[in-house]
Amino acid sequence: MALGQIIRKKREELKLTLDEVGSKTGFSKPYLSTVETGKVKNPPSDELLRGLEKVLQFEPGVLLHIAHIERLPSDVRQQYESAEAENKKLRSLIKGLVKGGGKSKLDSILEAGKVKAEQKAETITPGRIVPIINKVAAGYPKDFDDLDYPVGIADDYVRCPDLHDPNAFAVRVVGDSMEPKYSEGDIVVFSPEAEVRNGDDCFVRFTEPHETTFKRVFFEDDKSVRLQPRNESYSPMIINGKRINGMYRAVVKYQRL
Repeated sequence: MALGQIIRKKREELKLTLDEVGSKTGFSKPYLSTVETGKVKNPPSDELLRGLEKVLQFEPGVLLHIAHIERLPSDVRQQYESAEAENKKLRSLIKGLVKGGGKSKLDSILEAGKVKAEQKAETITPGRIVPIINKVAAGYPKDFDDLDYPVGIADDYVRCPDLHDPNAFAVRVVGDSMEPKYSEGDIVVFSPEAEVRNGDDCFVRFTEPHETTFKRVFFEDDKSVRLQPRNESYSPMIINGKRINGMYRAVVKYQRL
């Protein structure tokens, strides 16, 4: 979630007006409005952010941390987020090595780290880091390979504001059957928590053989599923519902310009 959205959401939860926040922080209503809508020309000062933390009852330092991340140059921010993702991957992989009965010292350390990580996850952040898994065919199903990483772990990541599903994942589109809405190279984020309805664009996983594809889904009366390409030059596929062991709705698209 962007900094301005976080501030506005908290203000509305506390039922405070911009005038009230302005009078308590010493900044004008018009300026606060530009901060909340993200139209401010210059980043909010640390003085304002500290004042907003106090007035809006944020934990001290939360808004400052988010603002400092947003101010980073894109290349530096990418390095920071990559390091954050690598730390998450390493923690998960090490934990996967700890098996068997009884709590070892390493178990305890990892459990303590998990608790701290979960507590941190509950705080406000500038967006969730979503793993980008293997490419998905926007045509007919192709073999799927998640590189055997644990859930939430990958070689590449994308940050998604306003997305809170811890199991969300992203793929790079291959092929043209979902054009014009999705083109090859686009990154599409899918949320397992999102309800799937007729006509939704979904990542669909099959069993026997293990394949995936990206299509609009329609549920037929005979319990089969029609997978409909958006590109009219492609024909739809009718699949027995028992062949599908995963169906996840698209919620975010990053388009190459």
